[in-house]
Amino acid sequence: MKKSKVSSLVAIILVSMIILSGCSSNNKQDRKVSEEKIFKIGISQLAEHPALDDTRKGFEDGLKELGVNAEIIYKNAQGDIPNTVSIAQKFSADNVDLIFAIATPAAQSAKQATSHIPVLFSAVTDPVKAEIVSDWKNVGGNITGTSDMAPTASQLKMFKEINPKIKTIGILYNTSEANSQVQIEEVMELAPVEGLEIVTVGISNVNELPQAISSIVKKVDALYMITDNMVAASVELMSKVAIENNMVTVSAEETQVKGGLLITNGLSYYELGKQTAKMAKEILIDKKDVSTIPVERAEKTITTVNQKTLKALGLDEKLHLFENAIKVEE
Repeated sequence: MKKSKVSSLVAIILVSMIILSGCSSNNKQDRKVSEEKIFKIGISQLAEHPALDDTRKGFEDGLKELGVNAEIIYKNAQGDIPNTVSIAQKFSADNVDLIFAIATPAAQSAKQATSHIPVLFSAVTDPVKAEIVSDWKNVGGNITGTSDMAPTASQLKMFKEINPKIKTIGILYNTSEANSQVQIEEVMELAPVEGLEIVTVGISNVNELPQAISSIVKKVDALYMITDNMVAASVELMSKVAIENNMVTVSAEETQVKGGLLITNGLSYYELGKQTAKMAKEILIDKKDVSTIPVERAEKTITTVNQKTLKALGLDEKLHLFENAIKVEE
């Protein structure tokens, strides 16, 4: 009897060990499959210019750092909004694992193209006003991302800190870009607090830029460049004209300073892209529901000054604002 009980006990132990071994093997296999899975990510970028390019690079580098194995399918709309629609529809038809839309029109098109594929956006100023999400915190769908909303108030303060005599600020913008309208409204609201008046000139295509720049510098004391995709593509021209007219330029983000504008206290689009990559990991690896991930703003801003432009304008390099800034040159 005792022998029978011992035999039964041994049998139970052996069966348990086999089951546990099998479970352990399955868990290891599941982890291995998760680690080896290659996610197909479609990137839709509105246009080629440094800010959007940096956003994409930051996103791709961020994925690698986070261990997200991804096959990147990159498509550039070359500034043509109908192209963003076609790109988004193709990604949807191909059933990619995630769409990363860079700039507002690309994000809007991605939202329209799919309601089941997770969509992340970046380089979007106000996703609520652009009707991409329902709310900053409760996005209410399959799309969320990072905003490039600039710290406008601190940027406007820079004008008087550099030259107290500055009174009028010029802004060029694309009349059909929703992000630009949002930023101009904010600038108009904040400018009087800093004792500044705003002059705006709208353009509808890039060919109008040279004449618009030549026109606006005759009406203002300094220039402010917002995160407008069309205008940002001509940052070198704006810098050249501003320097020729001995005019201070403040920008909304650092790539514009690298392109020749004087100074910013702004975000890094590269870091913003990496920040968005963290959200991609949460969705693809951690299986977090997109609708539960709030829209995020840039985690940090950086004061950056273009050393070459600073010298060309003959400004005092010992000014506190310049001394504590990161120095870059074209």
